Amino acid sequence: MLLTSSLAACGGDTTGTAPAGSGSAGGPVMVFAAASLTESFTTLGRQFESAHPGSTVTFNFGGSSALATQINEGAPADVFAAAAPKNMQAVTDAGPATTFVRNQLVIAVGTGNPKGVTGLADLTSPDLKVAFCADAVPCGAAAKTATEAAGVTITPVTLEQDVKAALAKVKLGEVDAALVYRTDAKASAADVDAIEFPESGKAVNDYPIAVLKSAKNPAGGQAFADYVRSAEGTKVLTGAGFQAP
Repeated sequence: MLLTSSLAACGGDTTGTAPAGSGSAGGPVMVFAAASLTESFTTLGRQFESAHPGSTVTFNFGGSSALATQINEGAPADVFAAAAPKNMQAVTDAGPATTFVRNQLVIAVGTGNPKGVTGLADLTSPDLKVAFCADAVPCGAAAKTATEAAGVTITPVTLEQDVKAALAKVKLGEVDAALVYRTDAKASAADVDAIEFPESGKAVNDYPIAVLKSAKNPAGGQAFADYVRSAEGTKVLTGAGFQAP
């Protein structure tokens, strides 16, 4: 399990802007979160630490299905934020979950869209190499739903374990296109172009967040989950391209 290093506190107490009840937060908070939340949660972790002096937030980002398995096998976590309710429901130790954002797919292509991709139908061409997420991963399940809605059959050359890995294939030029979340394409706008397609509206993913019943720091975990759902958290998440629930 790959853990990111603990985020350093930024200094300055802005506790007054955090949600009511979050002032009791302190100490280490371990957050398992879907790979598509990497940029947004990293920012929120720094802000949370600044608002709660003495707290440190550490993240484990990855595919939601893999994270759920890790938690069920005893990996220590205070908070789980998944990219689909199915993966949250698979965690037997999860407390009450709340949807905090939604996300949907785009087609990521190389800068300038060299293959002239305009929609899902173009990805059926045998001349194009396409990457999907694996079906067990929320972005893979969404891709399956979207292609079924479009009535097309796409044969990917690779199935990746999280959305970042699928996007990396496009960045490296190993594939011509990949179905990824809108937020991930936006975060990598310098390296890829995002092609919107109407069928993505049939495959919108809800992102739930929950504090685990076995959390070592339940107060800190609850405070972080509250912060994610606060006005400050919503501003960061919607700015990254997520949709409010």
